[in-house]
Amino acid sequence: MAKVEHPLHALNAYLPEGAFEPVVELINHYKVHLTVTRERKSVLGDYRHAAMGANHKITVNGNLNKYEFLITLLHELAHLLCFEQYRNRVEAHGKEWKNIYGQLLAQFIQLQIFPDDIRKSLQKTLLNPAATANGETALLLVLRKYNPVQKEGVITLAHLADGALFKEIKGRIFRKIKLRRKRIECIELATGNIYLFSALTEVEKVAINSSN
Repeated sequence: MAKVEHPLHALNAYLPEGAFEPVVELINHYKVHLTVTRERKSVLGDYRHAAMGANHKITVNGNLNKYEFLITLLHELAHLLCFEQYRNRVEAHGKEWKNIYGQLLAQFIQLQIFPDDIRKSLQKTLLNPAATANGETALLLVLRKYNPVQKEGVITLAHLADGALFKEIKGRIFRKIKLRRKRIECIELATGNIYLFSALTEVEKVAINSSN
């Protein structure tokens, strides 16, 4: 099943303690049709504005940990609030959206919902929010420490030492070289070709003497 409709009381299971009431207040006030979906590789959440009498629609991936779920939901709610105020007269992730999203984050930070490491990372995000949740690499690296299930033998590429060998999802072996802006430069051992990976890529560490 691709999507599951959740009554509001069930939403509590997806949110950190202290977030349910303020989130539900926003959802009810703006008449949001919220759908929790299965994992999507390309997006964490999505917003569609109200049209022809229909409600605003927001979707959020249900596989996210509670903190990442909340932040993704706030990201999409910021789009709703921006649309309510400016309609289509501003850029989707322009200064108006960034200001609204920053205000939402600040409100929830004040509720003392987040652990210290997430709170500190969010305070940096307030200065210049990224256009997509996936663009917040430093924040996501912190958030994913709170995943309830950690994959055995899997490490995030950002946490792998430079020069280390790793195996990616297709089984190819690479050596991590260095960070280039927001991407990590790696060399494929079999071909010598250079590739750029997201710092969030999950990989398997390979022993130096491995012949795989």
